[in-house]
Amino acid sequence: VVPGIEERTGTKFNYIPVLLGGIFKATNNKPPMEAFFGILNKNEYQSVEMKRFQERHGIDKFKMNPHFPVMSLQIIRGAVGAKQDGYLDKYIDEVLKHMWEEPKKMDDPEVIKEAFTESGFDADRLMNQMQDPDIKAQLIENTENAVKRGTFGIPTFFVGDDIYFGKDTLWQVEEALAK
Repeated sequence: VVPGIEERTGTKFNYIPVLLGGIFKATNNKPPMEAFFGILNKNEYQSVEMKRFQERHGIDKFKMNPHFPVMSLQIIRGAVGAKQDGYLDKYIDEVLKHMWEEPKKMDDPEVIKEAFTESGFDADRLMNQMQDPDIKAQLIENTENAVKRGTFGIPTFFVGDDIYFGKDTLWQVEEALAK
């Protein structure tokens, strides 16, 4: 979806890796499955809406990951390393493929390393970066800055100072970028 928006608007999205759990903790937010637990029909509707979104945007390879939710800390640290090394877009594409198309247990270090190798990444470098204190500090800084800017969940998009939350606002993001 985002690549299409980039193409139509001539804009390049600037992905900034953040830790969702850190955002939730700082903002007293909860994951939808937890927040909506016990609300009759709410989670079922979310599933229907997700299928509609997939159909509308031609997302046909998605599979619900049986390991979900996974602890994403390691792969998000990997995203910080990939951004520093200049290949974050490819990293995102590959990790999302491993997570939501294949789907793999992307919080198991052995599975992560194998997935990185399959993707053609320097798996040893990424695995080391995920333990690097500077990478850890950058992720914390990214997360704190996102919260200061108004983020309370992901995906969050900013166009200038205007905030947009959720996949359902992507059309608004596109309109704002087209102005």
